[in-house]
Amino acid sequence: MTDYKEEQTNEIAALQSIYPDEFTVLSEDPYCFHVTVCSEDTGNEEDETYSATLQFTYTPTYPDEAPIFEVTDDGNVGEEDQEKITELLQQQIEENLGMAMVFILVSETQQFLNNKVDEDKKIQEEVKLQEEEQENQKREEEELKIKGKLMTIESFLIWKESFDKERLIAREKKMAATQSQKLSGKELFERDHNLVDSDMALLDETDRVEVDESLFQEMEDLDLDVEED
Repeated sequence: MTDYKEEQTNEIAALQSIYPDEFTVLSEDPYCFHVTVCSEDTGNEEDETYSATLQFTYTPTYPDEAPIFEVTDDGNVGEEDQEKITELLQQQIEENLGMAMVFILVSETQQFLNNKVDEDKKIQEEVKLQEEEQENQKREEEELKIKGKLMTIESFLIWKESFDKERLIAREKKMAATQSQKLSGKELFERDHNLVDSDMALLDETDRVEVDESLFQEMEDLDLDVEED
């Protein structure tokens, strides 16, 4: 015949030895106690530390019968996590009926809290990575803006140089046309004098016209009647 009381007493002694600061006996008949479970220290002050308090009450035939337990509000986990821990412990109790199981239940709870710390770290790293990506993207956009401005200035200077050359050529053509249209008096005289010299040279090159002087002699012999008014 199993001595359940003895088995329960031996487990209580073992739990007090393993968790000297976290274990508290509330009553002995039946045994009722609670264990404060904390996530393991990661060594990083920025990491969140989670805790949950488990309260157990032995039933008369424990461990062949499941203990009564609850996740109290003494820890810093929320209601949703309390429900998850309850489901986890209920599953472990069913798998470990017939043997002392409180140590297993405490260990599973601590592992749950450790996983929660790891999840928080992962989220923090993802957030940090996202912030870095956004910062890099912002920096790249700023660099592109600056590069775009420099390219615009360079393009403008190239265009301006070409425009200035074209404007200078157009101005020279206009001044040449204006000078040819508006000659000074001296320039006009020299141009006309050159035209006279050119005409005289042309006459010298052609045959001279011979005049018959006898025609003029015959005109003198004619009696011309001049009508007087």
